[in-house]
Amino acid sequence: MVKLTKIYTRGGDAGETSLGDGSRVPKHDRRVAAYGTVDEANAAVGLARLHTRDLPDADAMLGRIQNDLFDLGADLCTPEEEAPKYPPLRIVQAQVDRLEAEIDAMNADLAPLTSFILPGGSPAAAHLHLARTVARRAERLMTDLARHEPVNPAALKYVNRLSDHLFVLSRVANRNGADDVLWVPGANR
Repeated sequence: MVKLTKIYTRGGDAGETSLGDGSRVPKHDRRVAAYGTVDEANAAVGLARLHTRDLPDADAMLGRIQNDLFDLGADLCTPEEEAPKYPPLRIVQAQVDRLEAEIDAMNADLAPLTSFILPGGSPAAAHLHLARTVARRAERLMTDLARHEPVNPAALKYVNRLSDHLFVLSRVANRNGADDVLWVPGANR
């Protein structure tokens, strides 16, 4: 259980922060940028949830995703090491599998796409598209980090599936695609 009694520590006033293993890095470090953007994705999912209360299955999925995103942030903030004194929290394949199962279940009821979709339709779908794009940015930062330091492969899979999940869920929120806003190439030439 986490217990926070003091919110500010002044430890970051000089532009550094502590990672999960206690090491100090600049606040602009690749690892910090990656888990900070995961946190931003979580906030975007929280905004989407304000509009999914009438979609109980969607809201439950998003609640699980928000918890997973905290797990992902914990995973990313703790660098990989050979024999840690305390095993860090890591994303596991079962979390990726759950996203895939939910994607498949939602997608089974959707008509195939005939065009790319513009973000919009319902408020829920618009917010889900915003969360999707933030998740994609987190993925770009995570893959950049992985080029320089070890990153849990399951974490990379999770963030990749997450954006797919949010896309499919946006279609569900748009009355199973009926209210999707379709891209019309060159419409305004």
